[in-house]
Amino acid sequence: MARKRSICAALAALLFGMAAAAAEPTGTDPTGEWLVAKALARIRIADCQGRLWGVVAWEARPGIDSKNPDPNQRNRPTLGMPILLGMLRTKANQWDGEIYNSEDGRTYSANISLANPDTLRVQGCILGFLCGGEDWTRVQPSNLPVGPPNSRSTNARPAAPAANPPDDVCLRLFGPARLPH
Repeated sequence: MARKRSICAALAALLFGMAAAAAEPTGTDPTGEWLVAKALARIRIADCQGRLWGVVAWEARPGIDSKNPDPNQRNRPTLGMPILLGMLRTKANQWDGEIYNSEDGRTYSANISLANPDTLRVQGCILGFLCGGEDWTRVQPSNLPVGPPNSRSTNARPAAPAANPPDDVCLRLFGPARLPH
């Protein structure tokens, strides 16, 4: 009887461990939070019905989308704003789609690829051949910033708070009517 309980306990622990591992991003999964190259923002990437979307989840300084081509969008906060748009897997560790740049208000063709489990290469292109990019660093849950990247700076202001949790990204972008139930 004791042996039966030990086996059941071991199976339960194994199943719990597998479930926990499934909830964590893997080395081939770009979902999660990423710190951009200059540490001015974190982008939360979520899988929304097979496409990856990334929204601003934290920013060192609050901003607005003042260069948006749509005048009605020019006062929207950059916190929570989608910047990686509809990225579709094209091959192992690579996704193609679009990226929105709030610094110039333009949307570019783009791709993201995992250089390693903690480095995401983000590349945007004009006309398909004039490309530029940067590397983002995965943010581990225990390393989430609580203030601006350089809180000792005399110009530092409090960081903007984090946006919605990862499972709310798709709901926030598309609403309940366009998501599977």
